Amino acid sequence: MALPVSNSDTAGENAYRRIRHDIIFGRLAPGSRLRLERLKEPYLASVSTLREILFRLSSEGLVVAEGQRGFEVAPVSQQNFREVAAMRDLLEGHALRESFRRGDVDWEGEVVAAHHKLARMERLMLAGEREDPAIWKRYDWEFHHALISACGSAALLAAHAQIFDRYLRYQIIAVIFRGESAMEEHRQLRQHALDRDADSAVNVLKSHIGACVAHTLEHGLLDA
Repeated sequence: MALPVSNSDTAGENAYRRIRHDIIFGRLAPGSRLRLERLKEPYLASVSTLREILFRLSSEGLVVAEGQRGFEVAPVSQQNFREVAAMRDLLEGHALRESFRRGDVDWEGEVVAAHHKLARMERLMLAGEREDPAIWKRYDWEFHHALISACGSAALLAAHAQIFDRYLRYQIIAVIFRGESAMEEHRQLRQHALDRDADSAVNVLKSHIGACVAHTLEHGLLDA
């Protein structure tokens, strides 16, 4: 997930992280043109650095490079959301099985701690509190990442992180919070992790992702 900038990062890396964060959280709207000259001042980066950043984000599916015409924020669509969701289901389901097989007691503690923070945030949201989406989704990311963190593959974790952020972008733009059903699915995932019941966890995950897609399409929150 996109994280806040760090003082230890280079100026270019800070600009990359800020632009990426602003795309995922909708501050840079889908389909909007990314004019290098206009990005220089707010992101404190040169045109050449910005061009490199946008090509990097293009490789992640968050920006579209249009040849001589420049760059734009990747548009959103129902079909693309389905594809991103299917990829997340595939990667996360495989990583869950490996993580459940390899995880130790310390891993279980990380899963429980991450779930505690997410559940607390979800209870506040159910009570009508208006929470910062970035904080809520950070806790959501931390929980799902904790579940798969023992999978033993850095490449799998990196691939999952990229696809999770693309999925997250759709949640921020179109879905937000499904309420008690999502909260219960998270609780079940935590319990299945402690029980090392990978088959049940994968089924819950599939339902969890599928319900988000169905909710989005049902309510017409994305163009076809």
